[in-house]
Amino acid sequence: MLPQVVLVLVVLYVNTVSSTSIINTLPGFSGDLPFKLETGYVGVGDLDDVQLFYYFIESEGSPEHDPLVLWLTGGPGCSGFSALVYESIGPLSFDYANSTGNKPQLKLNPFSWTKVANIIFIDAPVGTGYSYARTWEGYSNMSDTLSAAETYQFLRKWLMDHPKFLNNPLYIAGDSYSGIVLPIIVQEISDGNEDGRHPPMNIQGYVLGNPATDVDVDYNYRVPFAFRKALISDELYQLMKRNCKGEYINVDPNNALCVDDLDQYNECIADINTAQILEPLCTVSSPNPMESEWDPNDLSVNILSLPQLSRPWCRSYNYFFSYIWANDKTVQAALHVREGSIEDWQRCNKSLSASYTSDVSSSLVFHQNLIKKGYRVLIYSGDHDMVIPYLGTVAWIESLNLTVESRWKPWFVNGQIAGYKVEYTYEKYQLTFTTIKGGGHTAPEYRPEECLAMISRWFAFYPL
Repeated sequence: MLPQVVLVLVVLYVNTVSSTSIINTLPGFSGDLPFKLETGYVGVGDLDDVQLFYYFIESEGSPEHDPLVLWLTGGPGCSGFSALVYESIGPLSFDYANSTGNKPQLKLNPFSWTKVANIIFIDAPVGTGYSYARTWEGYSNMSDTLSAAETYQFLRKWLMDHPKFLNNPLYIAGDSYSGIVLPIIVQEISDGNEDGRHPPMNIQGYVLGNPATDVDVDYNYRVPFAFRKALISDELYQLMKRNCKGEYINVDPNNALCVDDLDQYNECIADINTAQILEPLCTVSSPNPMESEWDPNDLSVNILSLPQLSRPWCRSYNYFFSYIWANDKTVQAALHVREGSIEDWQRCNKSLSASYTSDVSSSLVFHQNLIKKGYRVLIYSGDHDMVIPYLGTVAWIESLNLTVESRWKPWFVNGQIAGYKVEYTYEKYQLTFTTIKGGGHTAPEYRPEECLAMISRWFAFYPL
């Protein structure tokens, strides 16, 4: 009779999907890929009904020793490919200058985080990117907690199928809406290790960029952020503080003075690109005559129906290339995407967002629980992001009542200030918060060199 531990391992291994492929070439990239790319599916949920797609890229440094990172893109419903190719987390980017018509070209990204880490980019939750469910039940009732549970199951099965990475330091990383789900996953990993679940994971900490944490706190700090960036006047800000009593989200509709102040505020920021307030807010004529304008961030629009742009001048237009490339049948064949599993690849699936249940209004309690685990934590914020302003992030970090180990001070890349950092501790727990000067909502997309320096130093236990 097999020991109980072996039985658990055998059962888990039987349920582990073996649908993995090594990709040596990709349409749009000249020659063989100079890094190891693997794609595949991992089945999770009842009878593996949900099939989560992933891209795995081995570290270009020392794969056997460098950290293993599970990267979660925000949304919810934004593909791991978006972080891989646009946020400079992965080794490829689109070559905009040489991409024409329906033939996007790829080039190497010199600031990829895979230079210092092995990274799994996951399409999660189901309905994101190339991930799909075999039955309609697999798509139903998706929520923060269910997404976290399925992602945790994904990671367990992936590690069983890749045992050589079991001893690598493990970090969970992500940005934007991942700030809600990611701490739950880390909690699941921690609880699983303590309960003896297999495989044991060498979890060392987590990384979050411009993270959603508490909706009320995050959004409420947009007003003081707008004041600090001179988007509203001092007079209006003082009126808002007095009339709204510092509460700008859940406003009493009978508070006429506050409502009027908010109308003036909204007028001031209406044409601001909140993802990066210094960049233009771009719109084009709508392909649908029933609509007056189309927001390039509204990803429900069929990108392929838009007039082709020879040289994108707005950041949002860069996203067009991913729709063209990822929906190409030769690309899907090269990536070993299962034929017929999805109808239309989207960078961010808005239809999923519409049916998604946000059942965790604040992930702060999970951050508080994880303090006791002694993990290393890196929180970074692009300082020109108005979607999740750094002010709100600083506020909830300070509410953890940690000890300030190193006060607010600058850190440098190439002799220039790259941002400002504060270091906190509690016994063995260490949290570093840093701004990325000039960064937007997905900071590495705007400041790739500085963010590679940040993560390289942090992984290596060097001061930023």
